[in-house]
Amino acid sequence: MPDATPSVADRLLDAQVAYHLDRLTGDELGATVARLADAVLDAVGEHQLADLVDAEALKAVVGRGLTDVPSSAAVAGFVDLGREVLRAGPAEPFALADVVDRAQVERLVDEALALTPALERALERLTASSQVGAAASRFMGRIVGEVLAANQAVADLVPGLGGLLSFGTRAAAGVVGAADRQLDGLLADTAGKGGTLAVRRLNRIVVETLRDPTTREAALQVWDLVAAAPVRGLGEQAESDEADGLVEAGHDLAITVLADTRTVAFAHSVVDGFLEAFGGYTPTELLAELDLDRADVVADLVRFAPGVVEPLVESGALERIVRAELAPFYASAEVAELLAD
Repeated sequence: MPDATPSVADRLLDAQVAYHLDRLTGDELGATVARLADAVLDAVGEHQLADLVDAEALKAVVGRGLTDVPSSAAVAGFVDLGREVLRAGPAEPFALADVVDRAQVERLVDEALALTPALERALERLTASSQVGAAASRFMGRIVGEVLAANQAVADLVPGLGGLLSFGTRAAAGVVGAADRQLDGLLADTAGKGGTLAVRRLNRIVVETLRDPTTREAALQVWDLVAAAPVRGLGEQAESDEADGLVEAGHDLAITVLADTRTVAFAHSVVDGFLEAFGGYTPTELLAELDLDRADVVADLVRFAPGVVEPLVESGALERIVRAELAPFYASAEVAELLAD
């Protein structure tokens, strides 16, 4: 009959497992996590990031994240969660003015209006599109039509003036109609001169409006109106399914764009740029650059540790993990030889 008495190696294994479990339970857990975190930070603090991080391995992780994660069920769940949060709004409505400083909004508006020359150059490139030209021509035609209709309504109130203006309106409509037919012919011939002219006129209206000093005041007045209103959920402005299609289309677009090889290549260049800029820093120096206090990082790890470790201890999983890691050592020939001496 084999001897059921535990061997010295088994007793040593039991003792070491119990020792580690004691350090990871109760009041000892916080002290152990803090001690380990400080030791790791001290150790890595002697090395630069470039020596600790393999650029190619990091690129592989980033690329896999861009291609696999956006289409995952978890991200789809986050999208649905975000949609529900926006629809429900904050638990207690608040005014944007209580959160955003108006001076910062003024600066943002000024900086945006200062980009008018760049916008003008971007709008000029739209003249190459025949479809944009057609849309601009029709848009301008509708504006002219609305102005003429409004003037006609006012003129009808004055005896004799309504008929005169009506004649002018019909003449103008004929001119606009002829111009529109001419535009269609030009588009058919791929010339597009009429559309190009309409786009440039519309661009000029947009640019001149942005350069008008009253535009700044109008934008700030709109902000004042929006900022004074309480922030509520989007559910009060739209039905639950009205924005779902847009959100899903945006998510699908993000999946496609992020998985594209050119996007991944751009992300790789960002990794290279990051390591070039911060590769000479140690992790502790990088924490300082991010305005993160080392003590706060350690405290956060201590705060999160019980929620992670305690369920593993209660289920016995942690003991099995520790024992599985230590058991091969105590079962090794080297330990048996030492214990035999």
